Amino acid sequence: STPQKGDHVPNNLVCMVNDAYMGKQQLEVRHDGKMYYGCCEMCKERIPNDAAVRAAIDPHSLKSVDKAHAYIVLIGDHDEVAYFESKDNYEAFLQSAK
Repeated sequence: STPQKGDHVPNNLVCMVNDAYMGKQQLEVRHDGKMYYGCCEMCKERIPNDAAVRAAIDPHSLKSVDKAHAYIVLIGDHDEVAYFESKDNYEAFLQSAK
């Protein structure tokens, strides 16, 4: 079933360079003992060489979060995702938005 806006999505189905839910297994990129995912050879090259694509800002805590360990949620109408420190942070974000 296709995830809806607001749903948690598995890390391995997200291109972490494009910050987009792709709906299929992405290429695995191991870096520094962690697993990241990209959609193409360009992503595979960029992930180990560009620290900026391995991190995101949690929309709730406004802290930097490592994408390899993030709780990823589908947020946009065009498969955009957001990265949270944890499921609890995401739920707190939802509560604060009410």
